[in-house]
Amino acid sequence: MKYEYVICHYAEIGLKGKNRKFFEEKLVENIKKALPGNSFQRVRRISGRILIELIEEKVNETQIKNSLKDVFGIAHFSFAVGCEQKIESIKEKAAEILKDKKFKSFRIETQRGKKDFPLDSQQINERVGEYVLRKLKTRNPKLKVNLKKPKITCFIEIVEKYAFLYLRKIPGPGGLPVSVSGKAISLLSGGIDSPVASFYGQRRGIEIIFLHFTSFPFTKQSSVEKVKKIVEILNRFQFQAKLYLVPFTEIQKEILLKTKAKLRVILYRRFMFRIAEVLAEKVRARALITGESVGQVASQTLENIGAIEEAVKLPVLRPLIGLDKKDIINEAGEIGTFDVSILPGEDCCSRFLPKHPETRANLAEVKREENKLNIGKLIEEAIKKTKVVRIINHKS
Repeated sequence: MKYEYVICHYAEIGLKGKNRKFFEEKLVENIKKALPGNSFQRVRRISGRILIELIEEKVNETQIKNSLKDVFGIAHFSFAVGCEQKIESIKEKAAEILKDKKFKSFRIETQRGKKDFPLDSQQINERVGEYVLRKLKTRNPKLKVNLKKPKITCFIEIVEKYAFLYLRKIPGPGGLPVSVSGKAISLLSGGIDSPVASFYGQRRGIEIIFLHFTSFPFTKQSSVEKVKKIVEILNRFQFQAKLYLVPFTEIQKEILLKTKAKLRVILYRRFMFRIAEVLAEKVRARALITGESVGQVASQTLENIGAIEEAVKLPVLRPLIGLDKKDIINEAGEIGTFDVSILPGEDCCSRFLPKHPETRANLAEVKREENKLNIGKLIEEAIKKTKVVRIINHKS
């Protein structure tokens, strides 16, 4: 069968009221970025859905399917054929697309967006079903209609000037189109959690700018390469990304030499948040994102989370805050970052760790220790030495 269209349906976008057009247009833009440029003629909004008009001789179903499954905002999509908006044409087209399929039972399911069509959805279902049964029963005498558990369903959509028919709804990733919610800085460690937190941010329409702290020469270049691979995987959801690599060794040395051992991790994190906030201002990001989950490690008790977050004014988003480690690992496997995250490689926070880190930090004590450091100068030096890696998602 030669497909002429892909019909993309959304869910949450349909609830956006007066802002719906903005979300739809961003979804159209992202679909165009995701698809191979030689596979479609145009992508546009039509009554409650997005229509992709394909170049028939260039249709690579697998390639298009893999591209659209990474476009946030799509609830499901279908490869479809079209015909005249007449019941006789619809009946004939339904029989045509079903004739080469193997099935013993079927049903017709119609969605009628054009309310002035002379037949309602149930009448269309009955007439098309009757025609298909009569037309195909000569080949398959046992063929029957089954409305509850059919082996195959022929979907019909009548909308605007079109009549579309298709046999399969392919799940999309849901969520909101990336960038409709603005930008955020994600603190990416290279472990399992922070990539999943970044993914959840993207799924809610946030364009992610990635930030990774390095501790050369105590950590190896392979750790940075590992983080780059993670960003490349996540970048398929937003098409291009920036990865900021911030040297953190000098800050860690100062903390090691001048402050109490038990507060090192909290002081590390406060500096990280401050640096992230400075970079956020430069790129107009509105929030920070971390992979923290309550109680998972010493720095993630409620007291410590509060003491760390107090260092910045920007909101800190924690998409994983209530998830179990098992849930996070499962999600990492689904999005493809798990196998990279578990590769050997140390992040900067694994260096100079105290034997007994504070789990119930007192903010006043934290600030007293922090006052022993030249905060402004340390941050300024780290920002000066920061490198930026640009990662572009090349269409296949």
